[in-house]
Amino acid sequence: MSRVSLKSAREIEAMRRAGALVAETFRVLEPHVKPGVTLKELDTLAEEHIRRAGATPAYLGYGPKNNPFPGTICASVNEVICHGIPDGRELKEGDVVGVDIGVLMNGVYGDACYTYTVGQVSADVQGLVDTTRECLKAGLDVIRPNARTGDIGHAIQTLAEARGYSVVREYTGHGIGKRLHEEPTIYHWGARYTGLKLQPGMVFTVEPMINLGRPETRLQADGWTVTTADGQPSAQFEHTLVVTAKGFEILTV
Repeated sequence: MSRVSLKSAREIEAMRRAGALVAETFRVLEPHVKPGVTLKELDTLAEEHIRRAGATPAYLGYGPKNNPFPGTICASVNEVICHGIPDGRELKEGDVVGVDIGVLMNGVYGDACYTYTVGQVSADVQGLVDTTRECLKAGLDVIRPNARTGDIGHAIQTLAEARGYSVVREYTGHGIGKRLHEEPTIYHWGARYTGLKLQPGMVFTVEPMINLGRPETRLQADGWTVTTADGQPSAQFEHTLVVTAKGFEILTV
């Protein structure tokens, strides 16, 4: 494993500003997440807002040269777990859509995900969304110096599985800073007292993906879109945070 970088006070302040723009972009999108709106329309709104702020969309053009990601946001509807492409699909009453936003601002990245419900959703789907939000909080609440990355995953897995949901294994949280993806890797499942010891100045994402059905995933032919193998809905929430002397601070608020 490569070395985990500890961020300086100046870098953390820059990441706080980038994270604030991510949070602001979610608030811009929220009133537009309704039946009849296309994923591409949401993508355009997000890109315009990010660029007006003097920042760059982090995901647009990200990835291999022969298949770069084509959107500003990832828009993952219903059975799509993550990396959904924001195309012409119209949102419908009862849909659930996970929107993942990343920005590059003043040389550092901000990254977060929020799952929106579209109109009235089923009780099963609402329970999934509520639990996924609570799983993120459970993972964050164990973060403090000398805790371990496995404590985060254990807290998330314990809550999700106690309520009958499953945790996606293949896609993880990650360190972030001057690069979008750095060490450490943050698993959303695992055992307490295992993994890397947390230190003040570490910055990373926690981003549990929780499925209504089974945990298995399937990568689609476009090379980006990841769905549940059983076609059941999935939800995701994510924050970027910094470990502090007494606990943690969320940067994407």
